[in-house]
Amino acid sequence: MKKKTNFIPIILASLLGLSFPSFAQNSKLTDPEIASIAVTANQVDIDQAAVALKLSKNPDVIHFAETMANDHKAVIGQAVALVTKLKVTPKDNAVSKKLTADATKTIADLKKKSGKAFDKAYVDNEVAYHKAVIGVVEGTLIPATANSELKDLLQKVVPALKAHLEHAEMIQKSLTK
Repeated sequence: MKKKTNFIPIILASLLGLSFPSFAQNSKLTDPEIASIAVTANQVDIDQAAVALKLSKNPDVIHFAETMANDHKAVIGQAVALVTKLKVTPKDNAVSKKLTADATKTIADLKKKSGKAFDKAYVDNEVAYHKAVIGVVEGTLIPATANSELKDLLQKVVPALKAHLEHAEMIQKSLTK
């Protein structure tokens, strides 16, 4: 029996795992850079949800993608309101550029799939992505954030990210049945 392997989450997790720690060890992130990373990470999930809404026919996957789009748009709205209030301009940086580049590749890979293969690839990617993002937010971004309001926003987002991960894992299990 041939074992099927989906490389998207493996590649994404390894890229995120390699890029964030090495960046964090070599550079101290500033609040404008952290704001940029937060907005970029949310936009990545919105963009990938848009692909799922276009390509999936599975009601559970469609509902999850709608939730991702709505929840992450809300976080971006909160982040934009906060940085506007604080008069901070998000600063593009190596991490946000890497997130964008990796997301472009992931979306291209997702668009090559259809049906159940697409649903599995999208949900597997969401599980890996949320695990990586939760780790980075808790382990790197929150400790590096100087502004207390930005730190509070990041801390408030973590439970939602964990709920998204649980939701994605639940769908992932149902897709393997």
